[in-house]
Order: sequence, then structure tokens, then C-alpha cells
Amino acid sequence: MSLPRLPRIITHRCGGSLAPENTLAGLRASIAGGYPGVEFDVMLSGDGTPCLIHDETLERTTNGHGRVARTPDAELFALDAGAGERIPRLDEALALCAEHGLWVNLEIKPARGQDVRTAETVAAHLPTLWPGTDNILLSSFSIPALKVLQQRLPHYRRGLLYDTPPADWLRELRALEASSLHCAAEAVSDALLATASAHAVPLLCYTVNQPQAAQELLRRGVSAIFTDRPDRLSHL
Repeated sequence: MSLPRLPRIITHRCGGSLAPENTLAGLRASIAGGYPGVEFDVMLSGDGTPCLIHDETLERTTNGHGRVARTPDAELFALDAGAGERIPRLDEALALCAEHGLWVNLEIKPARGQDVRTAETVAAHLPTLWPGTDNILLSSFSIPALKVLQQRLPHYRRGLLYDTPPADWLRELRALEASSLHCAAEAVSDALLATASAHAVPLLCYTVNQPQAAQELLRRGVSAIFTDRPDRLSHL
């Protein structure tokens, strides 16, 4: 599948450095800045509720302690995720994105041992929360999670995520019927770009915050860039 309306610049973790990461404030910062594409991470709470958070533990991004997957909703959603913001539920984030017409990259970020359960939960909720498929891309580092999405949500586009793509990335991408390849900017080689171009696979890379670096990657053929500084790259 192609990726319609793929933004060249995608704001990392809702608002990048413009607001606390993976929060509704981040989404509002992207909306206010006129940045049309956002990315965020989805994990399950201790009660199995899909929520926006990157780490498996709470310490770095909240005033809480312990593991996200063991924290019940009543405790999790009362935490401060920065500047008085709280951890959003997936339904809240998608409702705000839909209201403002944002393009979304939803990254499945399962806690250890919860790959299948996380993907199944997102798959169960998504057709109701986001019934259209053109302006959303589901991605993950987890092959088991992507396989669940392939089976349960075949019409939703999927992105295969690596830090550094292995030699057989194209075989894996085809097996998963994925639409895009995502990797670290440092892993973008001429050979990788040539193979992606030859097979019409959009290449998305993270996390690029300097305009010169972003411009060079786009010139070389990268399709889109994830950034913490959309304010620096919006001219691209």
C-alpha cells in the first residue's frame, strides 16, 4: 500500500520538545504550530487500557514509580506527565487528532511479554476510534505485534521499525505486507535508499533535529523525518 498524505516532517512523541512528550499538550502544540503529522507511542496500563507513553517504567516522564504494565488506571492517569499534564488514553489522543485533521503514526510500544496483547487491544479499539485508514500508519519494532495487526487490521497501513535494518529487511517487510520502513537516521545508507527506492518502499527516519541534516536526508530520498524540533524544520 502507498502512504497517502505522508507528511515530510512528523512531530516525534506528539509535540517533540515543544511540550511534555506523549501528552495532549504535545498534540496541541503541533496543532498550534501547523505541523500536520504526529507520532506517538501506545502501551497498555495495568488494567489493559491503551495509553500514550514510551518507557516501560514511569520514572523518566512522570512523577510516578514502577512499571506501566503493573500500574492500575486510577493511579496511572492521576500522575503528572510534565507541566501538570497527565498520561493520555489512546481514545483521547485519537479524538483530538481526528478533530484537527492530523496525520498519525501510532507506534505499538508493548511492555515486555505483551506484544500480542497490546496489538490485539489496539486492533479491537481502532476501527471505532479511527474508522478511516488513509491518515494513519501503525508501526512497531515488534514483529509479533505487526503480525497481529496484519491479521486483525489488514486494511490499515503498517510500518516496520528497526534501529538499523538487517540485510533481510525487505523479505520481512513483504511477509508482513508492510507499507513503510522506519529506521534511525544514522542507519540511512546509499544502499538502503537504493533498495527502498527500487521497490517503492517509503523510508522514514528518526530523530532528526537539525535543518541541514534533515534537508540532506530528504534530498537523498528519505520520504519523511521524525523530529523533536518541528519548529526548526517546518520550512522543509
